[in-house]
Amino acid sequence: CSLRVTHHTTLLSSLDMLRHFLLKRSLGIHHHHYHPSTPSHSHLLRTLPPKPFLRQFSSLPEPNTDAETRKYLGYAALLLFCGAATYYSYPLPENAKHKKAQIFRYAPLPEDLHTVSNWSGTHEVQTRFFHQPESIDQLERVVREAHQSKTRIRPVGSGLSPNGIGLSRTGMVNLSLMDSILEVDKKNKTVRVQAGIRVQQLVDGIKEHGLTLQNFASIREQQIGGIIQVGAHGTGASLPPIDEQVVAMKLVTPAKGTIEISKEKDPELFYLARCGLGGLGVVAEVTLQCVDRQELVEHTVVSTMDEIKKNHKKLLSENKHVKYLYIPYTDSVVVVRCNPVSKWKGPPKFKPKYTKDEAIQHVRDLYRESLQKYRVEGSRDKSSDDEQDIDELSFTELRDKLIAIDPLNKHHIVKVNQVEAEFWKKSEGYRVGWSDEILGFDCGGQQWVSETCFPAGKLAKPSMKDLEYIEELKKLIEKEEIPAPAPIEQRWTASTWSPLSPASSPSEDDIFSWVGIIMYLPTMDARQRKDITEEFFHYRHLTQAKLWDDYSAYEHWAKIEVPKNKEELVALQARLRKRFPVDVYNKARKELDPNRILSNNKLEKLFPQSETI
Repeated sequence: CSLRVTHHTTLLSSLDMLRHFLLKRSLGIHHHHYHPSTPSHSHLLRTLPPKPFLRQFSSLPEPNTDAETRKYLGYAALLLFCGAATYYSYPLPENAKHKKAQIFRYAPLPEDLHTVSNWSGTHEVQTRFFHQPESIDQLERVVREAHQSKTRIRPVGSGLSPNGIGLSRTGMVNLSLMDSILEVDKKNKTVRVQAGIRVQQLVDGIKEHGLTLQNFASIREQQIGGIIQVGAHGTGASLPPIDEQVVAMKLVTPAKGTIEISKEKDPELFYLARCGLGGLGVVAEVTLQCVDRQELVEHTVVSTMDEIKKNHKKLLSENKHVKYLYIPYTDSVVVVRCNPVSKWKGPPKFKPKYTKDEAIQHVRDLYRESLQKYRVEGSRDKSSDDEQDIDELSFTELRDKLIAIDPLNKHHIVKVNQVEAEFWKKSEGYRVGWSDEILGFDCGGQQWVSETCFPAGKLAKPSMKDLEYIEELKKLIEKEEIPAPAPIEQRWTASTWSPLSPASSPSEDDIFSWVGIIMYLPTMDARQRKDITEEFFHYRHLTQAKLWDDYSAYEHWAKIEVPKNKEELVALQARLRKRFPVDVYNKARKELDPNRILSNNKLEKLFPQSETI
């Protein structure tokens, strides 16, 4: 505080001197100087009223006004410069957290302020209220007190959503301490768990019972409550999104207390709340339908778009899990298929042509070559860790470092994509393991991502719209010269009964395609991350304008970004109404959470209540 007061006193003195001089010059008088009191902490920039003139000397000669002007302007400039230099060079403590330097606005964060960010570091909030109950009784008390005081406590899981959908500045509730397996029913193959349990923790806990989950997303660190609420999914045209595995739930609601819902008990609310975006109640317990634990064979092969078109229907129908990884600016398509190990044939016998080290060596070579090139050109300031042993890095880690050299240079990204295509070609082969080990995918480092979901026909008769979407997307990238890294990931699911899911459909035969575009954030340099962010949103805007309406594509709830432009926001709200039962959802919110304590700014903008539209 004393530092800020010093700066303000100095600047006020400068302003005071100028004001006195201007008054003196305009009125042709002299007056005694007065000294303003030290400004208070609460009102550093208050306006000070002029003092009354004490006396006038009309008989004194008028001074040289030009000389006076230069003198006082010189004093003022010097004092302002000294004040600014002191402000920007003063040695602040290392742990001081503050926004970009703005005069008179620095203040250290209070000790009781929690900083919460999502995994990619793209969304962050500070809050004084971060509740972590250890039992359902504690959770009920937290919700009840928040409802009575009308204080928001937005449910937040592991913070993995790229858009930070669970974050709120006013307060959050997190169930990471409620992470137990409560009951395993081996006969019916169901498991009842507390909603704070992580996917990997759950899978590890039920494998001794010979059970596992039907499908998985790319990673395993999500809390069960979070992964179902945002409509997360794995891949497999015959397998629905993960929310469809939920057979019963226990919700702690602000207005109606703790309620239990299922397909038999209040089915309308049950289906709505399975993918409820955390707005209908805090999910406390979940009962999931499981399947027998089994080993899978993963087969990875590099194909082309022409080959994919010929075999697409067969690939979707004959493989339990399948996904395509497209590499922009190349014709390479990485096809990854996963199926149960044959009880009769056993796992396939296969000897890869290349070792893992040989498959990645050309990527290391490009990194060293690119690093040397940019050092010679002097166009990049390289960090001290560039000399670390890159032979120890995985492919995705190495790709991050490669992209970081020049992330927005299209020609550089094309080279990176080309070596990635070659890496996958040298990595063709088979892998055998349990489903929770095989179905994961190394997504790389921090990133911006946009994923859309759209109908792709029936499993027995795919519409081929999914491949047309990709072809248009790749042409758009090349036409606009977007520095688009790999991969463009395409997955499929069956439909779900949850009305808020992007894959919602009353027909069980419908299939949906999910396509994700990406830009990595391989550096912590603020300016570079800002530039990448702007380029990504340009990339995303182009896909939205050219593709989304034509293919009835809607973004994944954990990846949808709320536009800042008012007209764009209104258009998004209208578009969501065409696909989802917004009024039904808002009605349920009003009944279960009338004070909107479970909401946040993102939810309010996506689903404005009728009286605030």
